[in-house]
Amino acid sequence: MRVMANVAMVMNLDKCIGCHTCSVTCKQVWTNRPGTEYVYFNNVETKPGVGYPKRYEDQEQWHGGWTLDRRGRLQLRAGGRVKKLAQLFYNPDLPSIDDYGDPWTYDYQTLIQAPLGTHNPSARSISALTGKGMDVKWGSNFDDDLAGAPEHAVDDPDLIGLEDRVRMEFEQVFMFYLPRICEHCLNPSCVASCPSGAMYKREEDGIVLVDQDRCRGWRMCVSGCPYKKVYFNHRTGKAEKCTFCFPRIEAGQPTVCSETCVGRLRYLGLMLYDADRVLDAAATPDEQDLYEAQLGVFLDPHDPAVQAEAAAAGIPHDWIAAAQRSPVYELAVRHRVALPLHPEYRTLPMVWYIPPLSPVADVVHAAGYDPNDPDKVFATIDSLRIPIDYLANLFTAGAAETVRAVLRKLAAIRAYMRAAQLGLDRDEDLPGSVGATPDDIDDLYRLLAIAKYEDRYVIPPAHAEDAGRLMGQHEQLFCSLDTDGGPGMGGAGPHGIASYRPSQPDTGHADQTFRADDGRSHFNLLGWDGRGSAPNLFPEPGPS
Repeated sequence: MRVMANVAMVMNLDKCIGCHTCSVTCKQVWTNRPGTEYVYFNNVETKPGVGYPKRYEDQEQWHGGWTLDRRGRLQLRAGGRVKKLAQLFYNPDLPSIDDYGDPWTYDYQTLIQAPLGTHNPSARSISALTGKGMDVKWGSNFDDDLAGAPEHAVDDPDLIGLEDRVRMEFEQVFMFYLPRICEHCLNPSCVASCPSGAMYKREEDGIVLVDQDRCRGWRMCVSGCPYKKVYFNHRTGKAEKCTFCFPRIEAGQPTVCSETCVGRLRYLGLMLYDADRVLDAAATPDEQDLYEAQLGVFLDPHDPAVQAEAAAAGIPHDWIAAAQRSPVYELAVRHRVALPLHPEYRTLPMVWYIPPLSPVADVVHAAGYDPNDPDKVFATIDSLRIPIDYLANLFTAGAAETVRAVLRKLAAIRAYMRAAQLGLDRDEDLPGSVGATPDDIDDLYRLLAIAKYEDRYVIPPAHAEDAGRLMGQHEQLFCSLDTDGGPGMGGAGPHGIASYRPSQPDTGHADQTFRADDGRSHFNLLGWDGRGSAPNLFPEPGPS
């Protein structure tokens, strides 16, 4: 047994209202600078929908995640070292900017500075990447709230096999929201795909990060991630991704997306797991068994033997105590109402979801719910507008019975607690019918419905005394993005680049020239729009 700790998250999809507050605050904190205009470390997708980027879930197209070879061994779906070397300068598995949508702004200067005239000027859309005029055709959240569903939602990879059952008509269509961040997997394929070793998983808390100093911009991590949550910064030539707000986590504070979530649907906590079991769990032959296999990797923090091994592994005692109070462990392992997103990718994700049950009330009343016959609430599970098979394609690799068991337990909580609130006689056999006790139902109700701040976020602060021990792997104790113009700092970004389009068109190169540490002048080709001259494109010869 090799005990390690991983910060994890659970999201209750019943509470997400699609307000995108998490996306906006994450954008303002982490990706508010040139080069990251199209980047969303956190985004909220409407399901059914093609997602961001388009059809990122179709691994037959993008070849992300892991698969098994003929001998049952794990291998990257995109291929091994030889194939990556052959594709080093041309990677066919990369989404294009058309798959993300060219980010745009508006030519407000023309509107503001237009002289008096008979015609009212307008601010036309221009690309945030090139500064040129464009016709907006696609972008993030373009299919929000089923916009264009008859045309686009039918391309949702999770609808494969359900085409005859799901119709994109107003009276029959269903919809729910799916917030997404990096999964910070136990078996991350992005880390395994990186040729330069810049992607790494932190030993102390399992957060997956990019070492900006080591990154060489090969972008194999972008294609290797099946969730497409690694992005390429076209300004710096480096890969970037969700950092799980690790500076806040180290201070014992929740991530920005969790802190600002209007629906209070996110839960944060520590999970203890056996690192020696990860490989075997990820190599489970049957995809539908991967959910149970990952549950087998997690360790019970209340077990004295686990506590002793964790202490011997150097995990602080307050972290072990925090793992015992972890809401993620309660929801995912003890009560088993949270499920992983696409376990068939074999990355063992650490951001889990409670499937939505919102429309159940109307269905129950339409079926004639009888307090004396609580089983009627279960009979309506298969009549929900959200097909169970669709949820199974998202969370259990198609195992519908697992999703049905979760929805039955959630429905039992509603029926059991509703009777208590209305003073009705509660059926004491109802909890047992879903594999729970009355205390379990009460615990789930308190955690899902009325949990306070300190119950939803159980995050122990980092231990500064361990900093020296942990420096061996990556010798830095600061955020590698902490530069002028870095996350949350505004400004022009590295080397004083103000925008992709030169701010001084008369010279054409004022913002692209910078002086490096060697004293030579260099030209930033990534920041050049092709207009004007390009002095210092090749460095001047140094002194002999």
